Amino acid sequence: MNIKQRPNHALYIRTLRRMSSETRLMKAFELTEFSRQLFLRSLRSRYPDLSDDELHKVYLERLSTCHNRNH
Repeated sequence: MNIKQRPNHALYIRTLRRMSSETRLMKAFELTEFSRQLFLRSLRSRYPDLSDDELHKVYLERLSTCHNRNH
């Protein structure tokens, strides 16, 4: 079994625990938005000729696929 090393995990947990609930929530929103933008940029680079509406449709289809795989 290959166990992934996480040498900074304890520091990460301590940092999270020091944050207020509001700050942790804001960080979660920031990470969500960052992930969404990264995903959209990736799709745009794969499908440069799609219109914004077509790209949005692909985006929603991909999100639906990801969501369905988790349930």
